[in-house]
Formats: sequence, C-alpha cells, structure tokens
Amino acid sequence: MATSNGTTPGKLRGPGRPPKKIISCTWCNESKLPLKYVLPTTNGKKEFCSETCLAEFRKAYVKGACLQCDNVIRENNTVSKEYCSVFCMSKHQKKDLRIATVPPTLEGSPGPFQYETYQPFDWDEYLKETNSEPAPQHCFKQTVNPPVNDFKVGMKLEALDPRNVTSTCIATVISVLGPRLRLRLDGSDNKNDFWRLVDSSEIHAIGHCEKSGGMLQPPLGFRMNASSWPMFLLKTLNGAEMAPSKIFQKEPSGPGINLFEVGQKLEAVDKKNPQLICCATVGAVKNDQIHVTFDGWRGAFDYWCKYDSRDIFPVGWCAKSGHPMQPPGQKNHAGARFRMRPASIPAPLPANHSPTTESLEADTSAPPPPPIVIHIRKACAGGPLIDSNQLPDTIEETMPVALIKKLIGKLLDSSHKFETILARLGALQGEEMAISHSGSTYTIKLPTLVKPGAVEGVFSLLATTLGCCQNLFKLESPVTECSLCDIKSAPSPPKRKLAVEQEAAISTTPVAADTSTSSESTLVNINRIPTHEWGIEEVIQFIESTDPCLGVHAELFRKHEIDGKALLLLNSDMMMKYMGLKLGPALKICNLVSRIKG
Repeated sequence: MATSNGTTPGKLRGPGRPPKKIISCTWCNESKLPLKYVLPTTNGKKEFCSETCLAEFRKAYVKGACLQCDNVIRENNTVSKEYCSVFCMSKHQKKDLRIATVPPTLEGSPGPFQYETYQPFDWDEYLKETNSEPAPQHCFKQTVNPPVNDFKVGMKLEALDPRNVTSTCIATVISVLGPRLRLRLDGSDNKNDFWRLVDSSEIHAIGHCEKSGGMLQPPLGFRMNASSWPMFLLKTLNGAEMAPSKIFQKEPSGPGINLFEVGQKLEAVDKKNPQLICCATVGAVKNDQIHVTFDGWRGAFDYWCKYDSRDIFPVGWCAKSGHPMQPPGQKNHAGARFRMRPASIPAPLPANHSPTTESLEADTSAPPPPPIVIHIRKACAGGPLIDSNQLPDTIEETMPVALIKKLIGKLLDSSHKFETILARLGALQGEEMAISHSGSTYTIKLPTLVKPGAVEGVFSLLATTLGCCQNLFKLESPVTECSLCDIKSAPSPPKRKLAVEQEAAISTTPVAADTSTSSESTLVNINRIPTHEWGIEEVIQFIESTDPCLGVHAELFRKHEIDGKALLLLNSDMMMKYMGLKLGPALKICNLVSRIKG
C-alpha cells in the first residue's frame, strides 16, 4: 500500500537513512539526551531533561493546560487562556468542527501510533480483545471508591523512612497525583523520594509520633551533623504548613488470603518509575506472592509482591481516581489493536532484581521435584541465640524458598532471643522475604535461591550471622562427629586471651569469671584480648552480651565492618549519621566504648 507521495510505509525513499527524531525537553526545549524525567498527563507522557524543568512544568501545568496538545500555557501567552498557540487553537477548533459534521457511526482510519500522544486507555475494549478477566475487587487491599486527596504541595507530615521503617521522620509533599503523594524526607535529597497513598498507614499528621510515645528521627543518610538534628527540626517546622489530621484516611483492610489467579488483569505501580501505574497481568501465584507482569513490555519491569501490596489496584482504579494510567507498551498495526506477549511461567528472578520477595517459580506442567531435606546435627553448638536441642532432626520441603522459611521458623521457635535473630536477618543484603512468627509477620533478607544447591550458601550465611556452628544444618546426613565443635569443646585454653575488664586485657593476668550463663561466658572469652585485636564478630558478641537490649542493633556493626579498632573510634554523631542509630542506643554504645577505654 502506498501513501499519497508514492512511498511505501516503513520503506526508505531513495538511498540513505531517515533522519533521527530530535527529542527535546518539554519545558526548556533543549535537545538533551537522555530525557530521564517523565510526567504522565491526560494525553500522554511529557519528558524532561532535569528535575528542575519537571518541577517548573508541574507548577505551570496545574494553572492550566492547552486543550489541544496538553502543554502548559505560559504566562506571556497572549493567544488565549485555553490554548498555548494560534496553531493549537486553530487545530482544535477544526477538530471540533470535523467531529460535529461526521456521523457518529463513521470512523476515520487511525493515524500512526506515537509514544507521546496515545489516546486514553479503554479497559473494556482491551479485556474483550485479549479475552481476559479483571481481578475482582476483593483481591486487593484497596477501597472500592478511591480516597479523595486533599493534600497540597508543600504540606508537612510524619512518615516512616522507607529505608529504615523503625524511624519516623518529617516529610514534605513534593507533588500530588490522584490519591498518591510524592514525599521527600526533610534532611534527605530528591534521590530518595517515594510515593504513598493518602490512606497509607505509614503517614500521619505532625504530632502523632509524640502522642504514641515515640520520637522523630533524622532520615537515613541525614546530610548534616546528627547533633544538629533538633535545631534542624525546629527550623523545618517553624512556620511550615502542617497537613491537617482530617485529610489523613484510615488504611483499608485487605483479604486474609491470596485470592489472585494467573491471567487476571490489574493496574500496578512500575517500581522502576514509581510515578507510573500501568496495565498489568498476574503472571504467577505462589503462596502469599503474585508475579506482576507489565503488558507489552519485556520482563525487566516485572516483579513479585505480596497479594495485599498497596502498589496494585483493580482494573479501572486509575480512571475512578483521576490518576493517569499507562496502556500496554506495544501495539500491533497489522492486526488487532493490542499485541499480547505469549503467556509463560516467570523465570527465576536475578539476584539484583528489586524489590522482590520470592525468587523461584515451579513449572506446573512438570512432575513435582523431589523433596530437599535439611539434617540437623543437634550435638553442634547453637551459639548464644539458638538452643539446638529444641530443633527437629530433619526439615523437608520441595522448594528452596519454602525450605529456608521453614528452617528459619524452627530457629525462631528454638530461641529465647528471636527478636535479635529477626533484627540480624533483616539487616542482611538480598531479596526480601516475609516470615511469620508468634502471630506477627516480619521481613528479612536472604540471597536469591535459584536452585536446591544454593541453600548451602544460605546455611553458611545463617551460621555466621547467628553465631552457631557451621555444621549445625547440612543437606547430607551427618556420619562423623563435628570437628568444629570438638575444637570448641576441648579443655585447652582459647587461642585469644582476653580479660573481663579492659585493664586486665592489657596485662596477662588471668581473671576468674562466673560462667553460669552463656552471655557471661561469652563476655569472659571476648575480654581476654585487647579490644583493638577484636574482629567484627567479637564486637557484635561484646555488645549483645554486655547489654541484651542493644542486640537488635548489633547487625549494623557487621554491615559497616566495625572491628575493635573502629569501635574505639566511634562516637554518637558517627553512629546516628552513618549507621542510622537513634540517639538512645548511640549513647549507650558510647558509654560502653568509654568503659573499654577506662
């Protein structure tokens, strides 16, 4: 088929290559690549070269936009209050005239699809053409009617730090989009902005933290000296516009179990571009997780999330709430309007995929895999946190993730310090994993489990993190005595000589100690060598044994590689600014350091 100029669509007329399309910033009109900042609007996406241009566009956009091209109407515009230029005014008026003169039953042939100017998305048409069903409303932790957003840009509120959810911080509303807020923690920068729904349980009015007995904390990575936080907080709140408590809404209750089914449609936040909500499909269901796949896009954007995640919405939520919705990423010009990817089981997720909670999906068409069995060597040392005698002889599951979850559950059941175990596992690097214990759900992090053999690497990490014997749990059945525990239980003196008090550590005089409890025994063993010779594990054991209340923070010392020499150099400012500790624990640890120094 030829066009009016005699050329064939998609073919080049004559030699050479077509000129590159020049993409310019929507605000400053400069041709800077790449345009990393994207703002979804009613008629498409607007792209910008910098956050400054994006912010200036937003300010102008809320005052009014062109009816034709949806661009902002600048202050120096003399054409009209509804159009950005004479060209747009003329084009829009001609379009209105054409619509009025063409019978409603006739449709013009669709023009070429352009990324910047796609038309509003029609879910009914899409569901019909793809022969798919939407996930029912009762599957989601969302209200039937989206909440009203009465927040304004610049308002102050309290929010949990997404990188350290134990801290409540002051946040500022940076932008408003439908029922969602873009928030920035005061004292942080724009690289750590995050989005929350107005009915999120993680945001509150100013004063809620104090009423609950808590204390406002600086955000993780606070840019100033930690000691200046009180004055910074005072200046931040002085004269600021506080978000009134009446505009905060109660978080809805979600379903008790995972009710999603594979193939159902939904709307989901793009985790890599969180300002966007896109057309998506439930690609897989596993325990309390669903695999979100974005229609028409390659799998790089897909992710696993809990069934009650606040980042997934029922079909039509964006239209009802006034939030822009991104249609599928591809269109088929040769046939049906929408081109769907073939359905497939999601591949195991890579180690650097973020954020995720599950990392392996079984092929439902294949026979079930053989069970994986963990053998517990109950004679091995459980360390200060685990009573190995309370562990079962074996633990068995068919999937690696379920197996590790079951193991960790047994470890928690066998410990009288399960909070310390959860704190240590929560501070590790890796994929997020939900763990239930004593009626509560906690989040921990572990390396990706792609195949059964990978669990042995997790065994080693668990043993190191929890201070138990490396041979406590193995995939093979124990046939000999544990050589590691034999060495530990030998009557010969330990390799490192320490003293109970630091004064005795400098000398070589042996100190008698009461070894009636494991904590006291651990402290005696650690204090037999000078502090500057301690490794990271000795530092962690010292802190836990001296003050059990500080045990939940001990994992930070492993993360930041604090050995004995580094411990002696610590002060409260360092621990609060770089390690994210609150003032109370930081002062307690400073007191321990002072006691060590004498």
